[in-house]
Amino acid sequence: MLRPLFFIFIFLINIPFALAKDIINPSIQFSQAEILNQYTTRIPFKLIDHLIVVKAQILNIEGNFIIDTGSETMILNKVHFPNNYSHQRSSNRSSGILQNIENSYEKHIKQFKLQNFKLENTHSDVIDLSHIEKSKKIKLLGVIGYSILKDYELFIDMHLNQITLTKVDNHGNKLDKHVYLEKIVDSIRFKLKRHTIVVNGTINNQEVKLGIDSAAEFNQINKRINKKALKYFIPKKRLRLTGVSNKKIEVLAGKLHRVKLSASTYFGPMLTVLTNLNKMNEAFGTDLDGILGYEFFAQKRTIINYQKEKLYFIDYPLKQF
Repeated sequence: MLRPLFFIFIFLINIPFALAKDIINPSIQFSQAEILNQYTTRIPFKLIDHLIVVKAQILNIEGNFIIDTGSETMILNKVHFPNNYSHQRSSNRSSGILQNIENSYEKHIKQFKLQNFKLENTHSDVIDLSHIEKSKKIKLLGVIGYSILKDYELFIDMHLNQITLTKVDNHGNKLDKHVYLEKIVDSIRFKLKRHTIVVNGTINNQEVKLGIDSAAEFNQINKRINKKALKYFIPKKRLRLTGVSNKKIEVLAGKLHRVKLSASTYFGPMLTVLTNLNKMNEAFGTDLDGILGYEFFAQKRTIINYQKEKLYFIDYPLKQF
């Protein structure tokens, strides 16, 4: 049975912002990270409900960051990084998946230091995420999204509860040639639509386009999808969900069956909600039939290579009986 958990999507649009005039020079430290070499680090994470959360310190403040492949930028929580300057306020709006987010602003970070990895001239959107802090009962400093992750091959391992980041060149080739002890058993291609990972697949043999988002607590399926595909969405109950904009909606929740991304990449039944994706598709210029989130990563130990536009999969160890 589905639990009535809050549902958080952190799909954000990077609309051009007014450039902030103050420049800060923070470094972010992951105290639990294991540095393998100059190109590769492993960072343990904990699951808070279905969110991937890492512990970090930035500007002498320690707290949690959500790892979110669905966010275009790095996001700082306005609660902990307050807007002290009126000229920082965004001249436009950034949008969450449920409604526009008001009163956001942008900081220009001269240097973002990920342990011994340095990124220059990084921009961070600053948004009030206090409602997520309250619902998850954590000190949330922000979100690490595509703008930070794109220069690395990212291994999200739900078996070991750790993320491996390894630096890649402009062609997506790893600078560290010996990163994984495990064997890669399968791969599929994706298209990068702005910052959104889009894969082709089928539901009950009906062709669909699906987005991959590591901060989606449940999968989403568009209520306007082909009826033959909807036949294998088995509803269980209704949930009231809250998005990043703090807007609440009611959705039908259940299990989604017969999802395949290739002849060899398929999934067992996944917790999914039925909703309307029209606003998100308009915002991103996409035509998605659904979103795969936590349930996707829970079933597939997944490596994301943004430069090559490929997903790689590593098997879970066989259970010992």
